[in-house]
Amino acid sequence: MSEEVKFVPYQVALEIVGNVIEEEHLHEANRRILTVYDKAGRELCWYDADEILAEVGPQPDADARKTAAVERIMHQIPVWAVENILKEMDKK
Repeated sequence: MSEEVKFVPYQVALEIVGNVIEEEHLHEANRRILTVYDKAGRELCWYDADEILAEVGPQPDADARKTAAVERIMHQIPVWAVENILKEMDKK
């Protein structure tokens, strides 16, 4: 039985995520990933770039496509990826 993935609210993601960077997959040639980092530069999770770009569909230009991809990711940050950061935020 698989558990449903829970996502943090968009506003929380905005507080946590510092950057989304397109990178090469470490183990698969010609595959790109979008790695999500927190504001301290720690890796949180990653997404298959082709899947995310397919979800956002055609955009007017490359910058709009990147912006749409990051926005899509910001709505899909899993709770498991940021549990420690959420605990730190609760302490403050």
